[in-house]
Amino acid sequence: MLRKVNFIPGYNKQLTPSGVEGGWIGGDYARFRYGLPEKIGGWEESQTNTLPGAGRKIFSWFDTQGNRWTAVGTNKILAVWFEGEFHDITPLDSSLEQSGVTITTTNNSSTATLTFSGTTNLEDGMVIMLDNVTMPGSGTSITASALEDKKFEVLTTPTGTTITITLPSTETGAGITTAGSMTVKVYYRIGSSTQTYGYGWGTSSWGNGGWGDASTSTQVILQPGQWQLDNFGSLLLATIRGGKTFQWDPENVDVPTAVATRATVVTSAPTASETMIVSEKDRHVILFGTETTIGNTGTQDKMFIRFSDQEDRNDWVPTSTNTAGTMRLSSGSEIRAAIQGRDFVFVLTDKAAYVMQFVGPPFTFSVRQVGTNCGVIGHNAVAFADGKVFWMGDAGGFFMFDGTVKNLTCNVEDYVFQDINYTSGQIVAAGVNNLFSEITWFYPTENSSTINRYVAFNFTESGPVPGGVWTTGSLARTGWVDSDVQPKPYAIEYLSATHTSDTPLIYGNTEGITKMYKHETGNNAVTATGTSTAIAAYIQSGDFDLDVDGDGEYIMKIRRFIPDFKTLTGTAKISMNLKDYPADSETASGLSPVSITSATTKVDLRARARLINLKVENDGKNETWRFGTFRADIQPDGRR
Repeated sequence: MLRKVNFIPGYNKQLTPSGVEGGWIGGDYARFRYGLPEKIGGWEESQTNTLPGAGRKIFSWFDTQGNRWTAVGTNKILAVWFEGEFHDITPLDSSLEQSGVTITTTNNSSTATLTFSGTTNLEDGMVIMLDNVTMPGSGTSITASALEDKKFEVLTTPTGTTITITLPSTETGAGITTAGSMTVKVYYRIGSSTQTYGYGWGTSSWGNGGWGDASTSTQVILQPGQWQLDNFGSLLLATIRGGKTFQWDPENVDVPTAVATRATVVTSAPTASETMIVSEKDRHVILFGTETTIGNTGTQDKMFIRFSDQEDRNDWVPTSTNTAGTMRLSSGSEIRAAIQGRDFVFVLTDKAAYVMQFVGPPFTFSVRQVGTNCGVIGHNAVAFADGKVFWMGDAGGFFMFDGTVKNLTCNVEDYVFQDINYTSGQIVAAGVNNLFSEITWFYPTENSSTINRYVAFNFTESGPVPGGVWTTGSLARTGWVDSDVQPKPYAIEYLSATHTSDTPLIYGNTEGITKMYKHETGNNAVTATGTSTAIAAYIQSGDFDLDVDGDGEYIMKIRRFIPDFKTLTGTAKISMNLKDYPADSETASGLSPVSITSATTKVDLRARARLINLKVENDGKNETWRFGTFRADIQPDGRR
């Protein structure tokens, strides 16, 4: 007898495999479209040059000339991508710049000591650039050109007036002591590559640009270095979390001049803020978790909001003739995220949700609390799509705002929140892929300090729970931007174990690199040099029985099955895994896995079981598939 088995879309990890009869229990690199599972699209590295540090934000916008720009912020630098190349536009902290700095080198060592005439106020991990370099004529193999305009990570700070760096090459001369002269320019400190626990004074950076908090003798969470990016017309606005807000103009005379120019501080703006947004219709720059007294970082209040005058990013002091203003939220200890909604700004603290709307003079904005016990887990763990706001909760669960705050029913909730690193929750990144009606949260598992897994919600598919279907997988991305500006979605990935970057090359970099990818292109993972590797996608069903006379009463013999694919390019593999009882370990049928092509009409096999689950997969390059239905030819074969 030929028996057809239908499967409900979406993964269900809340039940046992036998409890998910007629459904899917999991997979990797797979999604659902029109109720059917398919392999996700491929990706390609967008350029050969990589960025130093952990990428935490990616943002795309148009300038008034119609040029497409993409900005990426890492915990080391701020860069813009234009026509296939990254350009370093990281602002320099002029207050820390010093000239007349000398250098000490040692024979057969690649480490050098720089000695300043005054206190450096530099910290381990900060980035410096050397300029106006002169070197002595003898005693060293290190030339001035090897150091001029080069970037270095501060390796150590032995004293208040000295730092160590890694040289571009090993000293082969006798070495020199406090010789030469150079100017040290300093990149603004952005923060750590990870979010961790710390103890005692000095466990968190403080006092340089406002990021982070000075810790005490108690345990504290050291926040990761993050950016918030938005555009004010053509201008890029960039706020360092806990620090200053900067601007960069892509229309600075011409593109070559623009990309060679660094971002600069927004005039008169607060100097310590948690996040930032430009309200879309009324064009106010809004800073969240900012200073009650502008320019005094000691007055930073993480529940305080300050907004500029309309159409003027440089006017922040409220007067009777402008629309600048302030307000303070009450529910929670810190504002963590803000996102533009349809006609409102949606604000999330660690405890509650607020809607902020432009109402015009004299109050400019109204704000109302719309949810409690629904705080967001991280700075970038919120997304807006389909007229709704979606976010991952601080204490577990997923939420949606469509006029009211709702809990999203999630069939993979335990799988996600019983294996998530809450200590590193601030690095969770959400992204929208409107090409497939998906919102994806990329997050670190319990034993990882970096992102290594995702959970995705398709808000248009109809599944076993109201509102959409859920999938999970191992794709690791630390930032995502949809295809509204660029023709495809772009995403960034942090590689913590690789340290040699290109844009800029930072000698001595110890905090990994970031790559950028164009997604939903082809079927493979493609490097910048054109090397392709297969994306090994799979999906596995729950246990089902083929007994037509009872719910697993009889063990069944399967003689053949008929594969059905809506789309199949290359080869897919189907495995039939067998059990007699739900608690049994599954065993593969004798011929599994079976290779299927578009020419395969049926597959003969011999399999005997009470319960069966199905696995559809591919492991080769240039392969893709969308699975349809499953039909098997069965006959009863006894009760045991």
